[in-house]
Amino acid sequence: MSRHMEDDMFDAVIVGAGPAGLAAALTLGRTCRTVLLLDAGEGRNARAAHVHNFLTRDGTPPAQLRELGRADLAAYPSVRVRTGTVTDVTVLEGCFRVDLEGGGTADARRLLLATGLADDLPGPRGVEALWGRSAFHCPYCHGYECAGRTVAVLGAAPARVRLALQLSRFAADVALCTGGEPLDPASRATLETNGVTVRCEPVAHLEGAGDRLEQVVFEGGPPLARDAVFVVNVPRQRSELAARLGCASFADGCVEIDEFARTSVPGVYAAGDLARRATLPMPLAAVVAAAAGGTLAGAVIDQDLVGADFGLPDPFARARS
Repeated sequence: MSRHMEDDMFDAVIVGAGPAGLAAALTLGRTCRTVLLLDAGEGRNARAAHVHNFLTRDGTPPAQLRELGRADLAAYPSVRVRTGTVTDVTVLEGCFRVDLEGGGTADARRLLLATGLADDLPGPRGVEALWGRSAFHCPYCHGYECAGRTVAVLGAAPARVRLALQLSRFAADVALCTGGEPLDPASRATLETNGVTVRCEPVAHLEGAGDRLEQVVFEGGPPLARDAVFVVNVPRQRSELAARLGCASFADGCVEIDEFARTSVPGVYAAGDLARRATLPMPLAAVVAAAAGGTLAGAVIDQDLVGADFGLPDPFARARS
């Protein structure tokens, strides 16, 4: 790769080529904006067998969905897709410069961060091998596949009790495993009244064959045969770029955006599960939500540039104030 990309200036550089980045690039490509889409490789859902809850693409493997997205972009000559990791971003006068791993830079008038989140798995032992195949965290992404099967939910917090009750409507058998944590009597009574088994022994490890769960093993007491388990995940930012740029963030690490995908840094946008609005208690992890966020971000970036090009007022000024 040359030291500098062949264009003097892109309208937008999009860092991250998951659903959010692909959708934003498509929107900008359809308005004939010059776009550089940078793809660092595997996304958050790479371990999952299929994408779900995405209209017309329900059951599509994640890698195939990305390939289909790239194929759509090929119809728009102003969009360029490059494989590579961004190592740093510099704010210059009126633009942004991204540094690429292995050398090379690219300049853009606007910057969209779509780098996504990664998941840390605090335990128990054995969850890593099962993650995305028979160990899950989202009932909307993987709950339906547990219909008629035996399921365990790990944890004792109110949200875990709620999840166990939610899954009990269609799973054949649900057990809440508190991991040694106490459970309040009211929650226990609600669970047991609705047919959810409660196991309070500390969990030693998850046992299975390959990526297929077979049983939950406790430090004391008999093991619990299960087909699937819902575990607690700890999401974190996959990239440090937002922090380096000084974008405001929440205590959970998510980048703060307004309803138009704008961060606190002028000219920098964010879309996908790395960011959320203040009115949301958590990022939306659904693939279709990431794509919708990317579409919105692309349209707002285009309108931002229309205003800059023709000296027009900001149509979103009232929302920002």
